[in-house]
Amino acid sequence: MSTNKERREEAFSALEKELKKRNRVEKARPLGVVVATVVILVAVAGGIYWAATSGGDDHDNTAASADTTTTEQQKNQDLPAVKADYGDSVTCDYTKADQPDSKQADLPQSDNVPAKGTVNVTLHTNQGDIPVTMDRSKSPCTVNAIEALAKQGFYNDTVCHRLTTEGIFVLQCGDPSGTGKGGPGFTFKDEYPSNSVSDNDKEGTFNYKRGTLAMANSGEDTNGSQFFLVYKDSPLPPKYNVFGSISDDGLKTLDGIADKGAKPQDESGNTAPNEEVRITSAAVS
Repeated sequence: MSTNKERREEAFSALEKELKKRNRVEKARPLGVVVATVVILVAVAGGIYWAATSGGDDHDNTAASADTTTTEQQKNQDLPAVKADYGDSVTCDYTKADQPDSKQADLPQSDNVPAKGTVNVTLHTNQGDIPVTMDRSKSPCTVNAIEALAKQGFYNDTVCHRLTTEGIFVLQCGDPSGTGKGGPGFTFKDEYPSNSVSDNDKEGTFNYKRGTLAMANSGEDTNGSQFFLVYKDSPLPPKYNVFGSISDDGLKTLDGIADKGAKPQDESGNTAPNEEVRITSAAVS
């Protein structure tokens, strides 16, 4: 007869296969849909765990309580310090994407990419300016890509297609198609904080603090042009590249956008801001 441990391992093995299957199906889905799916699958995992252990030894209830406590602790964790040793420069891998680009963009420079210092960008929008500071020491290839796209005018006259006001609190931008499925025609790998947490911790959630600037993606190593701005502390898996911060003035603009609320979910799964947010230009300084 199988032990509780063996039943749990079998259950989570089945879940892992299901996650991989869903990940292939949802490859093109943006942040909001991915987060919703994660929540659903966590609930599924809990159900599988309960089904695999119910009717077993009583002492397993203590282990379940301990697991719950650990999960609650993970939810309250701040993101870790950067552990990657980039040195002065790095080589980045920008790979042509399978899907066509939603707006023409050149591949960023990939050799001798600076890994120190900051880059200031001001997102000029019809709702007010959002100044941000990009930090090369956290995610140098991300900063390099966004800087290159901004200088090419990639973000000019594009809408921020998603505002989330429950669970996580972000404004998502960077898709010229306005659907959440577009990009620059290339992808690049995950950086911080994914490269600074253990594999076990990657399954937990961390506090993406108010003022964080991070990349949206549709799975591992699928970063492109879409990014999100956090206007209120948000619990997320450490799988979204953090590459900068938002100024106080930028946060005031975001607060004004958030105060106006979001529309109901559309057929693409987006909850657009009630009042359109359009980036007129992204100025690098």
